[in-house]
Amino acid sequence: MKKRILSLFIALFVAVVLVGCASKTTTEAQLDLTGTYKVKVWVADAITALTQTQIDAFNASEEATSRGIKVEATIEAVGEGDAASKMTSDVINGADIFGFAQDQLARLVEAKGVSQLGNAAAKFVNDNNDGGAAAAATLGGQLYAYPMTSDNGYFMYYDKSVITDATHLTSLEQLIADCEAASKMFSFELEGSGWYNAAFFFGAGCVSSFTFEKNGAIATVNDTYNSDKGVIAMKGMQKLLTSTCYNNSSNAAASFDASVGSAIVVSGTWDSNAAQSALGDNFGVAPLPSFTVDGKTYHLGSFTGNKLMGVRPQQDPKKAAVLNLLAQYLTGQTCQEQRYKENGWGPSNLEAQKLPEIANDPVLSAFNAQNEYGVPQGQYPGQWWDLTKVLATSAKNAKSDADIQTALQSYRSTLDSLVGVVPPSWDNGPWGVIGKFGEYNWNEDVLMTKKESTEGFVFESAPIEFAEGDQFKCRLGENWDSSVGNGKDNFVVETAGKYIVRLTVTDANAKTATITLVPVE
Repeated sequence: MKKRILSLFIALFVAVVLVGCASKTTTEAQLDLTGTYKVKVWVADAITALTQTQIDAFNASEEATSRGIKVEATIEAVGEGDAASKMTSDVINGADIFGFAQDQLARLVEAKGVSQLGNAAAKFVNDNNDGGAAAAATLGGQLYAYPMTSDNGYFMYYDKSVITDATHLTSLEQLIADCEAASKMFSFELEGSGWYNAAFFFGAGCVSSFTFEKNGAIATVNDTYNSDKGVIAMKGMQKLLTSTCYNNSSNAAASFDASVGSAIVVSGTWDSNAAQSALGDNFGVAPLPSFTVDGKTYHLGSFTGNKLMGVRPQQDPKKAAVLNLLAQYLTGQTCQEQRYKENGWGPSNLEAQKLPEIANDPVLSAFNAQNEYGVPQGQYPGQWWDLTKVLATSAKNAKSDADIQTALQSYRSTLDSLVGVVPPSWDNGPWGVIGKFGEYNWNEDVLMTKKESTEGFVFESAPIEFAEGDQFKCRLGENWDSSVGNGKDNFVVETAGKYIVRLTVTDANAKTATITLVPVE
């Protein structure tokens, strides 16, 4: 009986791999997909309404009606930068279909939060999208996602009534002077964002890339931030950071608002509608400028990449087949053109890119011009973003080149210490107890020790003296990406006493765990 069930499962799995792809097969035709499917979808807030319209159109399409498919979608606003964190923290309850930024692919694959595409689905991706987009959806030679855009990067929106001389657009120093003279702000999210401040490091010729072990640990680091080039980058940043016109933001709507009064905002295609609405006839867009240090000029760089759409692994092969059909529809030519027309998103679809209005779009033209200086966004460890986001503040506060060098040396020393270190995981920890009890007030973790157990992965604290009503949670890696309490709430101590906090991870993949208090005599 077990062999028969296994054979049936394998047959259905093969069918799923083939379903929804560019060419029909006998196996696919034999899979009856008739039914109503409840589907959870995560997309950016800006396209939630459009996505519902597109799913309605899918339901009315010949593909769906001829096969008796109806999708009932629940659409939630989750940005591409947040989707992977939400998915990897709880795959079981994650979205069935979700948009995400390409640099999140490795952690999604590692967490089994995204399905590998079959051969025919991979052909669909490769035949219909530009090579860069297909490469962005590939890891270890395998395709895992459907490209949505080729526009993930940043450039410059500006107010033509303030920046009246177009020749100034190529010089950071002249743009700063124009903003200062007009008492306007230059908005560039340098502080708190390694993604944006990388523009100066890449512009100065720095590189930063990584390879990883299968367990997620950093295997090798190729990073030249701590170098003469890095000093040049931070000295270039200083020019804007210490100006009276500097505003630490990448939000076009907020920055162009009269309450802030920006003349320039560094952002991406997602902000094109907001920028045009705010500036009207004075709307301008251009690639990033150059900056000069010690008599030499450097063109600002940028990250460049893609938005992708992933499908969560499914136990039901029929639902998996329908999800792949839906994902292909949502990332096809028609839907990409609609997202361009309503939101300014740049298509990865080859036919959509040929349309005159897209080929000649000023925003996409600025993006493409900046791409000449862009660095494809690969896989970066989460710690790298934390380390680089503080470099701009270090540059702002530096009083000398020596101060800059000290900040860069500290950055590199911490980065090197991460090589070979397995990142936090539900089954290996490190777990800690944090809360309001004794001398603690949500300000420090009491580390837990992993114990041998047949019940699951068990972690225990040292004995803790609790008062009635004390509250705490157990969290992973001393941050709030993953935490356990009483559901979403804190664990509340009902009876005062001395206890060992025991965390039992019942399913590391599903990220489920329980907390018990073990009395200490």
